[in-house]
Amino acid sequence: MLLMGDSNTFQLYGEKCTELLSESEIRFAGIVDKDGQLVAGGFKDGLVPHEGDETRLQSFLEFVSKASIRKEYDESLGPINYLAARRDKAVLVSFPFPITQILLLISAEPTANIENLAKKVVEIFTDVN
Repeated sequence: MLLMGDSNTFQLYGEKCTELLSESEIRFAGIVDKDGQLVAGGFKDGLVPHEGDETRLQSFLEFVSKASIRKEYDESLGPINYLAARRDKAVLVSFPFPITQILLLISAEPTANIENLAKKVVEIFTDVN
């Protein structure tokens, strides 16, 4: 389980987010704890966020946090692998990590292929609990 004082875990998550940010279409990759606080990652270096990016990400985070903790369909359909929203100016994708109660939140260019993003996340985060 993720402990709040576990800086090695946060460092590992930070490294994984940095690896994701090397993908050209990804603008933001961050790990958010169960209290909605960013604990690792952030916007791509040198990137000027679109006006309202932080607000949009916060709104999306609130939505996915609520959706990710709902379990009523887990037994019949299986757990949520990721939630995605395609908007005119961005693609937002959230990956819940149920054991540690954190979320990986990604914001990408609107042309990004969501399935390819999901595959890349699985590739990069496979060795993380």
